Amino acid sequence: MKKKIRLSALALGALVLLSACGRGPVTSSSTGWDQLVYGFGRAIQWLSFGGSVGIGIILITLIVRLALVPLYNQQMRSSREMQELQPELKRIQKEYADDRNLQYAKTQELYKENGVNQWAAYLPILIQLPVMMALYQALIRVPALSQGNFLIWNLGKNDGTFILPILAAFFTFLSMWLSNKATKEKNAFMTATSIIMPLFIFWIGTRFTSGIALYWAIGNAFQVAQVLIFHNPFKIIAERERKEALEKERAAKIRKAKKKAHKKRK
Repeated sequence: MKKKIRLSALALGALVLLSACGRGPVTSSSTGWDQLVYGFGRAIQWLSFGGSVGIGIILITLIVRLALVPLYNQQMRSSREMQELQPELKRIQKEYADDRNLQYAKTQELYKENGVNQWAAYLPILIQLPVMMALYQALIRVPALSQGNFLIWNLGKNDGTFILPILAAFFTFLSMWLSNKATKEKNAFMTATSIIMPLFIFWIGTRFTSGIALYWAIGNAFQVAQVLIFHNPFKIIAERERKEALEKERAAKIRKAKKKAHKKRK
């Protein structure tokens, strides 16, 4: 777990540093990261039907999210599988508490036996981060986008109405709440994250441009719909309860049969 946290922090730090490296306008002659930023800006302009940059941001956000659907589905499946393995993982941690190498080997063996990829949950995050950073820089470094307007917002400036940051934070909270709803064993870290992350997104929405807040609001609203369609927690809970009821019924029948057999022997 510590290795995963360090990896995620390193990736995030590198991307933040990369996005902060350039502040000047980007052009078709730009190279490296700036070329990616320029390409992102051109894509938004191409999708800005009727000259509306907001429509361009919404459409490119939906395109990116649709492209990431298979990865997010894999992430959700992996997370659910990890939750199912928690009792076994705790047993291994307790049984091999004095031998970390053997504990690691047994944990990896358990993952392999159950076909679980512990890194699957991080791939969508690592793909999304550069997209968000490129979008942020495109909105401030492509002159045509920094002048764009959508409804009541100037997408190159902060949202003084706080509507977009609130929507972004709300959909972030809702998507996390739905994602964690069917989790068997909730912990303090999970609860804290579901509170801290929406607040962090709200802060980003107020500090960064309205275009970024619009991106987060649309992206997380899409994720809410995606969770409800592909990984509906209410359906998962209902199915789990159905299976548990069947298992209890089967166990009761076995006990009843054993009692009858015991009486006959007497």
